Amino acid sequence: IWSEKTQLEKGDNLTEGYVSELWDFTRISVTQNHFQELKEIWCQWDDEIKQLFYCHYGDLPYLLDIKVDEHLFRALAQFWNPAYSCFTFKKVDLVPTIEEYTALLRCPRIQTDKVYSRAPNVPTFLKKLMNITGMSKQWITARTKQNGGCRCISWRNLRDLILAHPDMKKRADVFALSIYDLVVFPKALGEQMKEGSSSARNS
Repeated sequence: IWSEKTQLEKGDNLTEGYVSELWDFTRISVTQNHFQELKEIWCQWDDEIKQLFYCHYGDLPYLLDIKVDEHLFRALAQFWNPAYSCFTFKKVDLVPTIEEYTALLRCPRIQTDKVYSRAPNVPTFLKKLMNITGMSKQWITARTKQNGGCRCISWRNLRDLILAHPDMKKRADVFALSIYDLVVFPKALGEQMKEGSSSARNS
């Protein structure tokens, strides 16, 4: 293999005896938000709105049932080699395939053609909520508040939109926002969506 041959010929760019310090300052928390209400809403939806959701967001709801394996993530952090972007077990380097990650993370329905990324030009928190919910600036402003250095909106307000918004597409959009903010990109635990956490999207 070209990379192995080059490494043997030119040597590593790391000093001999290099040991990653990642584990020394890595903190792992597997505490999750409470998803029961989201699960109940999903179960109550009829096929029409579920198909609408699948059309725009794929199999995103299955993330509500994924169980986080704390021991797995501790092992991943312990053996991850940031210098080579692979896992190192003594003298063996390992780069798992998508299929192997799928098995390790227990995500059998992972969509390999989708990635999550942060948009380069992110609109303001207020503007994002207006676009996603379809509600007015006055409605959003009245329901957001300052929490530390961030603005946030209560999950209860979003839940009410999911249950009663007259536009079915907007109900699906707000439901997706809730999954993104509570599961995929959680800024904080609890019942509030924080500024910055809803800026990521799948593409």
